[in-house]
Amino acid sequence: MANILAIRFSALGDVAMTMAVLKSFADQHPNDHITLLSRPMASALVERLPSNVHLRSVDLSDYKGLGGLRRLSRELMGEGYDVLVDWHDVLRSKVIRFFFKRAEHKVAVVDKGRKERKLLTQRRHKVMMQLTTSPERYANALADAGYPVTLEPYRMFDDKRADISDLSDIVGKKADGDIWVGIAPFAAHQGKIYPLPLMEEVIRQLGSHGVRVFLFGNGDQERQWCDGVEAENPFVTSLIGKSDLRKELRLINNMDVMVTMDSANMHLSALAGTKTVSIWGATHPFAGFCGQQVEGSAKVQIHELDCRPCSIFGNKKCMYGDYRCMTAIAPQLVVQQILETIKSKK
Repeated sequence: MANILAIRFSALGDVAMTMAVLKSFADQHPNDHITLLSRPMASALVERLPSNVHLRSVDLSDYKGLGGLRRLSRELMGEGYDVLVDWHDVLRSKVIRFFFKRAEHKVAVVDKGRKERKLLTQRRHKVMMQLTTSPERYANALADAGYPVTLEPYRMFDDKRADISDLSDIVGKKADGDIWVGIAPFAAHQGKIYPLPLMEEVIRQLGSHGVRVFLFGNGDQERQWCDGVEAENPFVTSLIGKSDLRKELRLINNMDVMVTMDSANMHLSALAGTKTVSIWGATHPFAGFCGQQVEGSAKVQIHELDCRPCSIFGNKKCMYGDYRCMTAIAPQLVVQQILETIKSKK
């Protein structure tokens, strides 16, 4: 029986993309155990996985600097792991990897495809091709460690909608014929955010079609915007500050469609088994961050811009200063795609 430690600290979307890999490993290697080393937030994602999948949560603020990482590495090696698989490949994970390798533990590391990503996002002569997806890269790293897996889609919930009766004071009860659309309008960087005035128009148009809208987000600034939209539109409910990640996953599962950016909520929606309309700007699905997709999901993006994609993570300043990759997407186009996705079958 092998005991494998896989490192993926953040961000939430990247951690979410490991879930299908963990589930596939658990099913195909039932006599082996795999532990995800990540932040405490991951507990909401792994709790429905098979019993041979574990979470080793860590608050990295307790292990600062080289000395802290050395101490963490010693703790981990004392827990009896046979193999270390680095799914993050950043400075912290490299340090841990170094100590494991020096202690003669078997080590494997993810290939992030940095050269191919650079060719995809270079200013001129972009090489537009689909790159290996993140889940495939994670699976390849496991194979390099000696544990090949065939990736299978993973959904946290079965075909029956998750029970949200305990959240009725927040969202009410969904009657037959009601259409619920969740919208997560934010992302870490501006190049991945559909302009909020345009999103407000999307929301108003959805209301005219009898759709009830739920807004997802996090933090005071996002809450301020969502609360303002809720105050102006009686069919809108902001969920910020009213639920935790576990509750949000159950709520996402009850949505007919989730509308997201290229962000963590896109991956959470896939885990929850909900069709997703994702809006893409400075980044591109070719970079491999789509992960698994629920059948019937759709993407909204402008294909005719030579400058796109300009960034893997959406964190580069627009060369034109206007983020035309997002501003050129008309609200009517987004609404049309949402309505078509609602009608489509999973």
